[in-house]
Amino acid sequence: MTKALKSPRTRALALCGVLIAALFGVAAFVPLPYTVTWPGLTADTLGSYRDKPVLTISGAPLRSTTGELRMVTITATNADQRTSLWRSLQAWFDSKEAVQPTEVVYPQSSPAKANEETAEQMAQSQDSATAAALGYLHLSPDQVKVKVDLGDVGGPSAGQMLALGIVDKLAGDGKGGDLTGGLTIAGTGTIDKDGTVGPVGGVPLKTQAAARDGATVFLVPKDECTDAKVNTPKTLRLVPVGTLAESVAALDALKSGGSVPSC
Repeated sequence: MTKALKSPRTRALALCGVLIAALFGVAAFVPLPYTVTWPGLTADTLGSYRDKPVLTISGAPLRSTTGELRMVTITATNADQRTSLWRSLQAWFDSKEAVQPTEVVYPQSSPAKANEETAEQMAQSQDSATAAALGYLHLSPDQVKVKVDLGDVGGPSAGQMLALGIVDKLAGDGKGGDLTGGLTIAGTGTIDKDGTVGPVGGVPLKTQAAARDGATVFLVPKDECTDAKVNTPKTLRLVPVGTLAESVAALDALKSGGSVPSC
């Protein structure tokens, strides 16, 4: 045994082992072009965010509402931050986190441009949500004005829930009741001015944020049903929708015991 340990071949193998271990040790902390994401904040579009009302509507009578309509976000490491191999592996095996190429999460070339683009997307989303809601209610945008305040939250994914909030504050379910039926409803999805609800990404993390903040129903774009079923909290009911009208109809069916679509 002693001779074997002293042989040149054994010493060479031992040295290689040490070098390989050192290389792996260094590689574990070398910055990689990946971004870690996890469940972010939620905000009730019928209520306030950072002590300011999310929706301020003028030009038409408003209703008192019950329940909540929560928009949902994901949080990510900064655009200029590189994640180590060790951190990436940790996130990979954690159902509450996800790892994606940075260029997918931040296609822009700099953090400043990334913030600028997400702010612009939010502004467009607010305009589209207002147009979709007023169009659904057959109200004129010349008389009814909507202001949205979600602080520094960016991106287009709040569109559907903003539109539903506007509809609920102005008309409810059209029969004297609330869209929510008193429940905490969460959801995601872009919205076009014609009311079309589109996919946004990050749904498996958003469902976790929704359940964490008390939601029992999650409105998900139809095209993302499969993604939404990944690690879905047991307390959360997934309801796929393709338009604002379908969202309103699904919420009405939830209250009345009617047929509700599911993923």
